[in-house]
Amino acid sequence: MHRSMMQVYVKKSDQAVPFYLNAFDAKLVCRHQNDDGTIAHAELDVFGQIMAICESDQKETITGNSMQFCLHFGEGKEELVRKIIDNLSEGGKFTYHGPTDWSPLVAAIVDKFGVHWCIFV
Repeated sequence: MHRSMMQVYVKKSDQAVPFYLNAFDAKLVCRHQNDDGTIAHAELDVFGQIMAICESDQKETITGNSMQFCLHFGEGKEELVRKIIDNLSEGGKFTYHGPTDWSPLVAAIVDKFGVHWCIFV
């Protein structure tokens, strides 16, 4: 296998790319636009992992067909994790936020594009 990546399908992909670039302080690897300005395919380098984004053509969300992207940063990364949590929660909602038995800082967030995240140290 050459590589693996997280693939995210969202509506308003042209707004999602700059949102995620900022949320993760990511770097844009490539970006290909559709004629209407939405994203046909973009790749962001998120801490050495590729997050691919493209415009969803689904008319509605399919219940039970969701994923949660879990990013584990480890001890000593609390400040970074808090920054990412703050960024991802802008316009989104928390489904959990606080300590757990397995981590002192955890947030489960559905961001404003409907993507589920679990961010923790």
